[in-house]
Amino acid sequence: MEDQKVVIPLKRFLLIDQCPADWKSLDLYLFRDEEVTFYVGQSQLAFSRVQEHLLSGFKGHSIVGRFIWVNWPKSMNFTIELMSSQSERFSDVGNDLNAAERQLIRQRSPCFNASQNSQPTPIPHSYLPPNSKFRRRQSLNKLIHEAERAVKAEDTELWMKEMEEAA
Repeated sequence: MEDQKVVIPLKRFLLIDQCPADWKSLDLYLFRDEEVTFYVGQSQLAFSRVQEHLLSGFKGHSIVGRFIWVNWPKSMNFTIELMSSQSERFSDVGNDLNAAERQLIRQRSPCFNASQNSQPTPIPHSYLPPNSKFRRRQSLNKLIHEAERAVKAEDTELWMKEMEEAA
C-alpha cells in the first residue's frame, strides 16, 4: 500500500463534518505543532477519534483535547496527522496497528502519551498546561466559527497573493 497520509491544520479539521471516504482506512493519528508532538493514538477510524478528543477536551475528559481548548486560539494552528498502519512506513513492524503506534510514540516522544513513552517531551513554555483554566470557554460552536473565520481569512490572503503575482 502506498504511504497514505493526511496532514491538516486543526482549524481546517474542525470544519469537516463527516469523514471523507478516502480517510476511512486511516487508523493512526497525532496532534502536533511545528516542533513538538503532543499526542499519538490509534483507532479503527482515526478521524472520529480525533473528533472525540476535541469534544471530550471541551468537557475536560481528554487531556490533549483540554490542552487544545485552554490554548485556544493559538492551538487552531496545530496540525492533525492521520495515517495508516498498513502503509509502507510501518512494514518493518509487520503493519501491526499496536506496533505502529508504539513506533510513532518512540520516534516522537509525545508530551501526553504516558505509556510506552520513556521520555515524554515537556510541554513547551509557550503553551498553558492542560490543567489551566479555560481563557475563552465559549460554546464549541463559537470556537468552530472562529476557526472558520480564520480559514476564510487565510484563503483570502492566499488568493490576493496569487492575484498580485499573476498581475
